[in-house]
Amino acid sequence: MGEVEEVGNKMQSQMRLDAAAEEDDLPLPALFDKASRLHSLASSSSLDQEEVRKGVDLLRRCDEMVSKLGLFSSNETKEDVSTANLKYLLVPYYLGEMTEKIAQEDRIPILKASQDHLKEFISICEALELIPADELESFRQKHPDTAANRRAQKIARFSRQKAAQTKLQEIKERKERRGRSLRAAALSAPTEAGEEDDLEDDGEEEREAWLATISLALCKAFDLLDMLKKEEEMLLAVKERKEKDGNAFAREMLDERTKKAEAWHHNAASRAPYSKPADPITCATFAQDVIEGRASVSQAHDHNHQPLIFGPASLVGGGLTSDRERMAARVFQPSYRMPTMSIEEAGLREMKMMEQWQERTAKMIQEANSSWHKDATSPAQEDDEDAEEEKARAWDDWKDDNPRGAGNKKLTPCG
Repeated sequence: MGEVEEVGNKMQSQMRLDAAAEEDDLPLPALFDKASRLHSLASSSSLDQEEVRKGVDLLRRCDEMVSKLGLFSSNETKEDVSTANLKYLLVPYYLGEMTEKIAQEDRIPILKASQDHLKEFISICEALELIPADELESFRQKHPDTAANRRAQKIARFSRQKAAQTKLQEIKERKERRGRSLRAAALSAPTEAGEEDDLEDDGEEEREAWLATISLALCKAFDLLDMLKKEEEMLLAVKERKEKDGNAFAREMLDERTKKAEAWHHNAASRAPYSKPADPITCATFAQDVIEGRASVSQAHDHNHQPLIFGPASLVGGGLTSDRERMAARVFQPSYRMPTMSIEEAGLREMKMMEQWQERTAKMIQEANSSWHKDATSPAQEDDEDAEEEKARAWDDWKDDNPRGAGNKKLTPCG
């Protein structure tokens, strides 16, 4: 069994070496794509420490290759950088974020390394004139700024971040619409001029997308740099105090808590002879009335429910003989309303109500179908029908005696 595990470990180590050799042979674009995928997964907190360290290693190799190739120069601006090389500006930023996610017992070196990578990213963007003037001025300030200026700076940074996110969303939607239109036009023969226009539009959109991504990364880098500085200051202060005081600080806090606990117990013991606790309320309905103000604790309440006292098994199972045991058992009370009846009682009550309703319904149906009910209603209907018939006959007789227009003969010229 041990030989099998040893062979398996050797195979896994060999596979890791082969994978590392393959990654060494990867070109810069493939290496960056692989590292950026790991960075996106790390941003969503779905990577373990091994994958995080692997992503850091890939990004370091990307940084070394970018430095060897000399893709960026301090004499250039963002217009001088080609669209294909813009994405490699994000390598120090990705490296700073991934380094910060490494778990280590001594976190201060991790914080310093992450800050160095973020500062490198900011310095490169500053040389290429990608940072706004107000943000660059506040970053260069050594003395602490006022609260109002910090607030205005955060608002401006948030506005730039929101604008960059909106720009990236617009470019994404535009690409999707163009892709749908190209698929729809694939049935027809496209012209060469149209293909050239599409290529130019794709190149411009890709450049806009990378510039917006860099602007968004700058906003996040400044925020992350501020957070890392504060965390480093806190850790350094704690470390300095530990080195200075040793365990005196912890011992002082423990002594203070002990004194507070002893004082509390002393006060409780001094109040115990003069205060008698009230009897526990064991009826849920009466307890709810007391909570909602419809009754008071001092009122007497007669009920047939068994008093339920919750507590440790040693107290509840045995007899509560002393006041201490009764007080301990009263502490563990339910946090919900106790039932006023059992499930069987509720079911029997519902069955009784249903039987009464069925009896009333059957009685009503029987009365409606009975002969006296029909006889009681038939004479009234016959009287109504006779009255309507007599009224109709009287109206017909009047129309016969008074034909239409008979009363207007004296008004006619020949009348």
